[in-house]
Amino acid sequence: QLVESGGGLVQPGGSLRLSCAASQFPLDYFTIGWFRQAPGKEREGVPYITSSDGSTYYADSVKGRFTISRDNSKDTVYLQMNSLKPDDTAVYYCAADPLRRGSIWWALYEYWGQGTQVTVSS
Repeated sequence: QLVESGGGLVQPGGSLRLSCAASQFPLDYFTIGWFRQAPGKEREGVPYITSSDGSTYYADSVKGRFTISRDNSKDTVYLQMNSLKPDDTAVYYCAADPLRRGSIWWALYEYWGQGTQVTVSS
């Protein structure tokens, strides 16, 4: 089971840092992705980070503003979100791919958290 934290209400231009932790397995073995879903919209892959070499991928919508990182000593994956926009408003989920593929396609991820709400509004 994955657990996300760090969501909340922030003004446009502000920042938030989301955290993803696991209660039953070490995250450093898996590819970890962050996904988001806004009401009435499809689930969107945001970034992922691999377990092997720590390579990352970012969707164009967040490139240059969001940063995904791992802290293996804390068994936690972070999503630093800067310059937030109202369009970033969504429920954010972290997910783990046990096959350690590098993909932003949500269907490849087996383990999911419950999500954390991010609202960007003035």
